[in-house]
Amino acid sequence: MRKTNFLNIPIDCISMYETLEKVKNAINLKQQIHHAVVNAGKIILMQNDKELEKSVLEADIINADGQAVVWAANLFGIKIPERVAGIDLMQNLVELSFKKKYKCFFLGAKQVVVENLVQIYEKKFSANIIAGYRNGYFNDDDELKIAQSISESGANILFVAISSPKKEIFLNKYKQQLSNVNFIMGVGGSFDVIVGRIKRAPKLIQNLGLEWFFRFCQEPRRMWKRYLIGNTKFILLVIRAYFTRK
Repeated sequence: MRKTNFLNIPIDCISMYETLEKVKNAINLKQQIHHAVVNAGKIILMQNDKELEKSVLEADIINADGQAVVWAANLFGIKIPERVAGIDLMQNLVELSFKKKYKCFFLGAKQVVVENLVQIYEKKFSANIIAGYRNGYFNDDDELKIAQSISESGANILFVAISSPKKEIFLNKYKQQLSNVNFIMGVGGSFDVIVGRIKRAPKLIQNLGLEWFFRFCQEPRRMWKRYLIGNTKFILLVIRAYFTRK
C-alpha cells in the first residue's frame, strides 16, 4: 500500500482500479477493510473534531475524494494518481457485487430514499446483491443493535450514507462488531444523488474541481458555510503548511 503524508493524514496514493482490487482481495481472504475518504471540507472539520480525526486516521484505506486535495498535494510534490470519489467507488462496487455475487447493505438517508435506491439496484442488477437496508435516522442507543444486525445480514460490503462526522465515528466505533463485513465505507449523500433527489455535477465540472460549487448552487442557504468558509479555511491551511514545511 502506497501511503503519503498530506497535512498529517496518511492518504493512499492508489487509483480507483487499485482500490477495487483491494476490496476483492479482502473479500476473497475474508478480511475487513475500513475505508474513509478526505476532501477539503472534511480536512477542515478534522482540525477541531478529534473524534472525527481519530476515526479517519484509523481507517485502513484513505482515498482522496476531493479534486482540491489532489491538486494541493501536488504543491508538496505528492502524486496522487486520481481522485477516488466515494460515490464513484460505491457505484463500481455495486456493479462488482453483481458480477462477483457479493452482497451489499445500505444504511442511511430517509426511508423513502433508501427504499428507492434498493429498487433501482434490484432493477438494474439483481435483488441477490441486497443483504439489507435501513434509513439513517436512529439514536445512539440503537447503534449497537444496528451494527449487529448488519453483521448478521451476510453483507460483504456496507455503505453508510450519513453526514460527517457521524458516519466516520459509527464505522470506527463498531468495526469490531462489523467484522463479518469485508468492506465498510461512508458515502455521505450518495443515496440522494443516485435516486435523483440531488443532481450531480457534469463530468467536466467535476474535472475542473468545481463540483462543490455546483452543489452550492442547488442549496445555497444550506451549503454556503460548508463550502465558502470551509474552502477558504482549507486554502489558508495549505498555504500555511506549504510555507512552514521543513
